[in-house]
Amino acid sequence: MPLPPAPYRAEATPKTPSILLDPGGTLSISGCSIPEDADRVFAPVFDAVEAYSAQPADRTTVRIALSYFNSSSAKQLLDLLKALEDLHASGRSKVELEWCHGPGDLDMKEAGRDYRSLLEFPVRLVELPD
Repeated sequence: MPLPPAPYRAEATPKTPSILLDPGGTLSISGCSIPEDADRVFAPVFDAVEAYSAQPADRTTVRIALSYFNSSSAKQLLDLLKALEDLHASGRSKVELEWCHGPGDLDMKEAGRDYRSLLEFPVRLVELPD
């Protein structure tokens, strides 16, 4: 039996989010995502999700808690979530998105609603405390 994939971790910078994919079933993306080259930032995450999808946990929780993201990051996030939607549709892992937003942050709350309307797995909007 092949070994489970290794965890993937990218530390946050002033322009890129912290990203952690734990083979136990958690993908966390937090901070600010305004990179000049979102493709370069997210390419290794796609690779990690692909490896994870070969041997996923029974449940996969995606927790996104961004303070801000630009349009190129929005596209990368959607593509990443669509890859996880494929995993969910396969029945190999029950995927759920927790879209976190600060109190009163109507823009981020609306972004979560937008993603929910585009995805075929459960999306919970989670208001974070101050």
